[in-house]
Amino acid sequence: MTARPVARSLRARLLLFVGATLVVVCAAMTFTTAVVQRSSLMGELDGRVTNAVERSMGGAALHRDDEANLSFLTENGHPVGMIAARLDGHGRVLSAAIVSQDAPPQNLTAAQRTALKGIAPNGSKHTVTVPGLGAYRVAGLDSDGVRVLAGLPMDDVQHMIDGLVETEAVVAATGLAVAGIVCAVVIRRQLSPLGRVAATAVEVSRSPLGRGEVTGLTRVPARDTDPAGEVGQVGAALNRMIDHVESSLAERRRSEERMRRFLADASHELRTPLASIAGYAELMNRGTDRIEPVLAWRRVSAESARMTGLVEDLLLLARLDEGRPLQSAEVDLAAVVAEALWAARAAGSGHDWQLALSLTETPPLVTGDAARLQQALANLLANARVHTPAGTTVVAEVEATPQRCVVRVRDNGPGISPDLLPKVFERFTRADTSRSRAPGTAGGSGLGLAIAAAIVQAHGGRIDVNSRPGRTEFTVELPTTYEADAGILLASNRQ
Repeated sequence: MTARPVARSLRARLLLFVGATLVVVCAAMTFTTAVVQRSSLMGELDGRVTNAVERSMGGAALHRDDEANLSFLTENGHPVGMIAARLDGHGRVLSAAIVSQDAPPQNLTAAQRTALKGIAPNGSKHTVTVPGLGAYRVAGLDSDGVRVLAGLPMDDVQHMIDGLVETEAVVAATGLAVAGIVCAVVIRRQLSPLGRVAATAVEVSRSPLGRGEVTGLTRVPARDTDPAGEVGQVGAALNRMIDHVESSLAERRRSEERMRRFLADASHELRTPLASIAGYAELMNRGTDRIEPVLAWRRVSAESARMTGLVEDLLLLARLDEGRPLQSAEVDLAAVVAEALWAARAAGSGHDWQLALSLTETPPLVTGDAARLQQALANLLANARVHTPAGTTVVAEVEATPQRCVVRVRDNGPGISPDLLPKVFERFTRADTSRSRAPGTAGGSGLGLAIAAAIVQAHGGRIDVNSRPGRTEFTVELPTTYEADAGILLASNRQ
């Protein structure tokens, strides 16, 4: 369903709901008004009936001996259309007449008198239909054996109630029409932002997100993202969701690009030693005298070792990416740094290697895998050795506080190119074109710093680098044993 049908459907439902509500309200108001008005008019009519029957009782009392006498109806003051009757002790109508306009009272027919039969003379009001005359409100009284019945027509009351109902119906219909138009306009204006939000959502849903296209996604207009209203909140939330979708897709695309580059670099790194091994093996199979078997076996062994090291590095990175747990023990970071520095000095005697300890009463103890930590520090020192000329001073400094242990590997070499610095910890990143290399040294695979960063992160630490010509410093921060144990205890308590 597109945005326009959705908006129309919602608008129709709202109009239907509002219209039904208005109809119910108007009907209830009309019914209530009619009931109240009828009750008021009936109360007034009942008062007039009471006066009429009491007055008739006074006239009939003057002719107590003549039970059928209705001569009191000839007196002035009786309303036109009033009926009066004399009753016997059994409630039978002895005589009955109706007051006429400018004429003497007219006697009621037998059928009309029958309609008045059975009304008890106790003052209670009754509604009866008299044939040929219509609806009447009647009441009877009994005073010392004189029984009189009187009634007044209800036509005026009924006409007033009918007129009131008709008037209210017309007013209600007009009000409903006006209210419906106003509601339609208001609802249309209020739902216009929702329609634009729905249109944005539909347009985004049609975008080829599965193919990784993450640019140019439509956003909800700023005027429809006002948090003061519900529609604005929905629009703002949709914009935030679109931002998250774009960032997630962009990250996926970057990840795919890194993976493709990683596979290409790994294939390239493995292809060179494989080609070398295949070449020397072919020469050995031919038995040619152009190459000595010992030299060939040495080259094959060297290239095999190179491939083995590369595969082991890739396997280590894969394990670290999977979050596999490392060995956990208390490690003296100063001893690890000193051992790595001695190994680096043996591999690069042309550099000036220095160890600096900035220790207080807190020993540089961390919890982790000593072998992996030594590998990370050895990679940092090897990076300084390979990418700086002979005579460069390399300082490994260890600092310990109650909260953290910091290792800084600093050299005064030519520095890292600003273009290379942001991606120096990415895999297969090489600095051959940006930093000087000691003569005769072979280039690495570009995994050393990536492995160091992965190991540090696996130990809950962080690694950073700052570089400028004449000073390059890698900083490794690791939590102390006390902080690591506190974090483990806090995590277990939360679980």
